Amino acid sequence: MSQFFRIHPDNPQPRLINQAVQIINDGGIVALPINSSYALACHLDDKNAVERIRRIRGLDEKQLLSLLVRDLSELSNFAIVDNRNYRLIKSVTPGPYVFVLQATKEVPPRLSHPSRKMIGLRVPNHAITLALLEALGQPLLGPTLILPPDTHPLNDAEEIRDSTAAGKTDRSGDRRGRMRGGAVSEIALTGDEPVLVRPGRGSLEPFGLTAESA
Repeated sequence: MSQFFRIHPDNPQPRLINQAVQIINDGGIVALPINSSYALACHLDDKNAVERIRRIRGLDEKQLLSLLVRDLSELSNFAIVDNRNYRLIKSVTPGPYVFVLQATKEVPPRLSHPSRKMIGLRVPNHAITLALLEALGQPLLGPTLILPPDTHPLNDAEEIRDSTAAGKTDRSGDRRGRMRGGAVSEIALTGDEPVLVRPGRGSLEPFGLTAESA
């Protein structure tokens, strides 16, 4: 059964954050506000929850999933990043970006691209999600909430509650409800130069890219 929590967007109530943590620890999926929309989130090592997210999103096993991390101190556990790219990421996070990086052995194989061993990472810029990550004490699987056949992310908590997703996730919402919307910029940092995978809200200037680079 789905639950809808109204959590304060700037000062999240610890009681509600702890309830959300319990849902995740019990194998549930939650819809969390991130930088510009919402993400679906679950434990990294929960195979059933990961498969549920893939079904909700309409993603096959060849499509990599992204992780939500509190800050860059957790980056090296899941991705191989040289000093140059680390500085690039640090200069723009937290912010509206997903970075495609080479995955370490710590990343479960079902989360990374099966042949290229890559993973998406993002550092969210929202108090609710940061509070949840802090309380949980570990990263979450957190791909953007997009319901097929749509191509744009959901950015309104009420819409999420009333949509098909509300019946498939176990918790959603915040007090403010509506985010500013729009997909985040997705940038691959696996080669000699940054590659734009998908243009979005994040500025491309720090990476020497333009929207036409995709």
